Amino acid sequence: LSSGTRLGPYEILTLLGAGGMGEVYKAKDTRLERTVAIKVLPAQLARDPQFRERFDREAKAIAALTHPNICTLHDVGHQDGTEYLVMEYVAGQTLQDRLTKGALPLDQALKAALEVASALDKAHRAGITHRDLKPGNIMLTKAGAKLLDFGLAKLRGPESSSVIIGESALPTVQAGLTQKGTILGTFQYMAPEQLEGKESDGRADIFSFGAVVYEMATGRKAFSGSSHASLITSILSAEPPPVSTIQSASPPALDRVVQRCLAKDPDERWQTALDLASELKWIAGGSGQESALATQGPSQVSSPRVPVAPSARRPVLWMGLAAIATVAALLLTFAYFHRPEPEVRAVKLSLLPPEKAAFASISLSPDGRRVAFAASQSGKTQLWIRPLDSLSAQPLAGTEQAMYPFWSPDSRFVGFFAQGKLKKIDASGGPPQTLCDARQGRGGAWNRDGVILFTPAGGNPLLQVQAAGGEAKPVTTLDQARQEGSHRWPWFLPDGRHYVFFVRSAQRENGGIYLGDLDSKEKRRLLGDESNVAYAPPATASVPGHLLFARSSILMAQPFDARKLQFTGDPFPVTEQIGYDTGLSRSDFSVSDNGALAYNPTPTSSQDQLTWFNRDGKRLGTAGSPGSHWQPSLSPDEKTVAVDQLDPQAGAWDLYRIDLAREISTRFTFDPKDDVFPIWSADGSRIAFASNRSGPFNLHQKISSGAGEDELILKSQNWEVPGDFSRDGRFLAYADQDPKTKWDLWVLPLSGDRKPAPFLRTEFNELWARFSPDGKWIAYVSDESKKEEVYVQSFPASGGKWQLSTGGGSHPQWRRDGKEIFYLSADKKIMAVEVKADATFHAGVPKALFDTRIPSAGFPSFTVTGDGQRFLLPTLLGEAAAPQPAAVVLNWTAAIKR
Repeated sequence: LSSGTRLGPYEILTLLGAGGMGEVYKAKDTRLERTVAIKVLPAQLARDPQFRERFDREAKAIAALTHPNICTLHDVGHQDGTEYLVMEYVAGQTLQDRLTKGALPLDQALKAALEVASALDKAHRAGITHRDLKPGNIMLTKAGAKLLDFGLAKLRGPESSSVIIGESALPTVQAGLTQKGTILGTFQYMAPEQLEGKESDGRADIFSFGAVVYEMATGRKAFSGSSHASLITSILSAEPPPVSTIQSASPPALDRVVQRCLAKDPDERWQTALDLASELKWIAGGSGQESALATQGPSQVSSPRVPVAPSARRPVLWMGLAAIATVAALLLTFAYFHRPEPEVRAVKLSLLPPEKAAFASISLSPDGRRVAFAASQSGKTQLWIRPLDSLSAQPLAGTEQAMYPFWSPDSRFVGFFAQGKLKKIDASGGPPQTLCDARQGRGGAWNRDGVILFTPAGGNPLLQVQAAGGEAKPVTTLDQARQEGSHRWPWFLPDGRHYVFFVRSAQRENGGIYLGDLDSKEKRRLLGDESNVAYAPPATASVPGHLLFARSSILMAQPFDARKLQFTGDPFPVTEQIGYDTGLSRSDFSVSDNGALAYNPTPTSSQDQLTWFNRDGKRLGTAGSPGSHWQPSLSPDEKTVAVDQLDPQAGAWDLYRIDLAREISTRFTFDPKDDVFPIWSADGSRIAFASNRSGPFNLHQKISSGAGEDELILKSQNWEVPGDFSRDGRFLAYADQDPKTKWDLWVLPLSGDRKPAPFLRTEFNELWARFSPDGKWIAYVSDESKKEEVYVQSFPASGGKWQLSTGGGSHPQWRRDGKEIFYLSADKKIMAVEVKADATFHAGVPKALFDTRIPSAGFPSFTVTGDGQRFLLPTLLGEAAAPQPAAVVLNWTAAIKR
């Protein structure tokens, strides 16, 4: 590709490198005005299914990972027979180039090793083995080491034990991608089991890592040979000299780390990259610098003895003893009154979820004695309480679908969101009490005056309600001029009047963490980070209070004076092992008033996979790549799926089209703002969606082929969400959020004066309208019964109304012949109702088809084929793996390096 060539919205600038299975170019993203790196699979290789498989594997592997030391994937594309990946542009030099100058200084080698180990831990936890770790795939930058090239990565799951030699290492070897026994990777750094063509896992990466660290510290390769055969023999049987014999300044502890990495038997190596990273952190902190203490025996040299008369010795002896006793007494008295404070150490505990469950959200009580958490089992979520001095947690009855628990200041009650309501419950048990409406809450906080701050999902400011229940009233106001879309995740400061919270804005410079006041609607921006926030009071007189927040996967703390309402120091990392949900701008952590910290390293809601199921719930396959998705929409010809998907790097939602036959996903919208809720026109020629590019979410559409520009079809000051096109192409049903009447259903004529008219406008919320195939009925969702249920009315409305669901329901879908309606139940089941919609409407009894693991966060939905036999829906990843523990750190500030 030459300079100036365009691939989609990207303009090629220069060639950065070629080799292996592709070429890498420096390019300009003309939409977001940023420099990116584009990896291209040339057309001649793209025709080979083996190379396409490897290319797709790299895209899926990188897309599943978000970590400061892993190169980020921005986009994937296909144009004119060329497949390409768009990645973060990383400026610096490869470790391979740096090693041409010799070994790295010890501190630099340890720092880079720790960063790469952290990246490997992230990949391994996501079920991804790199399989080609070498200096050429590690970039050294000013911000730290970056792990690159997941082209040979292995994703967890059944797969051949085959491996391939990297083309850059052995250009003459023609190896098949899936032939059993074939070697994959670069010889110099490969584990013995890879060379032998055996099944390998993350421990093979640990062997390669040991070889890389050895070379960083010594400037020499761990294994060498004059031929491939002798090199293989060396790796399989030889032991490299200890690092300390080559670099005398190297601590013996590093020898132990490297030697264990390079063990021939995988069972004798470090078993996880997390353990390896912890050991390196210990060495880097100085604990590994061991010193030898020389000891000497008593001197054998004697001096002449001078005789002393007994009468002269006794007075001198008693006087000496008296002086010693006096000095000792003085020293003891001084030591008693000047004794140091007892050393307080941080203590870290692992908190396991209930059996076969995964943490969804976690909250420490203010007194630090108990933790409340929502845990998900088989897609069903419930609230649990675990005393920290107990080995077991107890479920709280009546808390189904509970999310985002928070405590009362006296640690007696827990507030939470469930079934479209804000509720509270005694932490010791008992029936929950509903306080007010709160559709899909986004965080709560409770002060000593009985005021609760909270936010429902959608474009809402902070609201307040009394802890006894009542009417919720706005506390803050969304600033439309600053394109603020939501105020969420509040946390009260100790005075109970001031609070901190997160502001989401379409203008990144206006979003971030803000300070608010119950007595004023004024707010002040404290930080630009997109995160929830918590305040930890001072643990001792010598330790200040702190604000805690997330930067990507790093939990940060910054000293903060809660009386002066200002920072008193710089931010610093607390842990780099925290999960971050970009779609919610939230990490799962909590602090108590007595110095305890709890956090969840791997929230389960961050990744899902679009998955096909039949009516019995049997998995039939997948579509697209893992990520965060909301609402898939199947085209009328059932060949393409449109879906909204989160771009973790940009923090925004875009629409993608998935070609089901070719199994290729391409980006459909490119605006830096959010584009969500796609729906197809009846003839498949257009896709309508909601976008906040002009302020609030309004209705847009675009030609489904991707040609042309987006068209704004309806603009107002209210938020609008598309529902459905009528089959005759005459109308578009949509929901409009009115400040007075909440969400209402409207209909937009697509010809004539195109003046919208209300279809259903009440004091309740009405959403998700869907036309029947004959256009005579509309199925929709309303919360008029105090919970969301599915209803049907005639179109135009004639007063008749039928309720389909009985225990909660949302997102109705009609079968193509109009004889069945499907919907998602409150407990996440796909439901089916037989209907007869002729002159009047008749509905049968709802039947559950199958349970789902659809995400709880956001607005996830499903799509169904016209014959009602196959369903496509986002399905959570991660819960099927071994449950991951949360972490509880007592006296967390004791670990702060001063």
